Amino acid sequence: MGSFKDVVGHKNIIDYIRSAVQEDKVSHAYILNGEKGAGKKMLANLFATTLLCEKAGPDPCNECHSCRQAESGNHPDIIKVTHEKPNTISVDDIREQVNNTILIKPYQGPYKIYIIPQADMMSVQAQNALLKTIEEPPEYAVIMLLTENADTLLPTIASRCVMLKLRNIKDTLIKKYLMETMEVPDYKADMCTAFAQGNMGRAILLANSEYFNEIREEAVQLLKYIQEMELSEIVEAVKRITSYKLEINDYLDIIMVWYRDVLLYKATKDMDKVVFKDQIKYIKEQARKSSYEGVELILNSLEKAKTRLKANVNFELAMELLFLTIKEN
Repeated sequence: MGSFKDVVGHKNIIDYIRSAVQEDKVSHAYILNGEKGAGKKMLANLFATTLLCEKAGPDPCNECHSCRQAESGNHPDIIKVTHEKPNTISVDDIREQVNNTILIKPYQGPYKIYIIPQADMMSVQAQNALLKTIEEPPEYAVIMLLTENADTLLPTIASRCVMLKLRNIKDTLIKKYLMETMEVPDYKADMCTAFAQGNMGRAILLANSEYFNEIREEAVQLLKYIQEMELSEIVEAVKRITSYKLEINDYLDIIMVWYRDVLLYKATKDMDKVVFKDQIKYIKEQARKSSYEGVELILNSLEKAKTRLKANVNFELAMELLFLTIKEN
């Protein structure tokens, strides 16, 4: 399980949790809000383990019976709410797993903790069912709602919970973790950090992904030679990337970072801040050929392509339009 010392970033939340535990000021309900990969589950698990740790310190001891149970996922006083429907937590899920069991006292610890991942998927009926429990919880109950978008929760629920917002983590901390803990080489750490945009979970995912390296190579090869490509070659390139449809945002983000590098180098001639350091020859060449307006047009076209693809516009057509804009600028 580790401890709060192992968490990168989120210092304000960790300080709050430690203080609440030590001063015995634990609330009955929390919302941990942050994008996917931000660390909500990890913080909720550490919070729950600390509350039930037999040594009652600011961090879990990871040695007592309670901590070992939490680590194995078998603690009887930590209940993780699940749901069968992929996009909905139903009223039955909440009634059966929370409301019908919450009045049963903790089996062994001072608290009974309910963790509800993807709580923003609760139907309105499910939220209303949970509201009754949050309004009059037993003193030993702690409910943690993990959300990517807390605005979807009813105001009556949000107003009765302590909101813990997970902020983006500084790039320097993410890069340090990737290089020192995961032993990722610096050029790859730079790349993963740039794409993660402050999200540690995404940075780790990218660092471990061989598929991401393939997508990166495909994009780099296109960007190096697109100015000289014929229309038929551009159509072929679109056919090749059709296999990356599910990862198309990663592919477009790679192109976006490339052109941000071009813009940065064109404006400052500073190579230290360039992400594609291993492609500096081509970045310099592109900076020389492209105008500021041209690069801005490409960056805007990338955002438009993302919007179009999200709206299920024809994939090949959206990508061909984008590649022609890149070729012409």
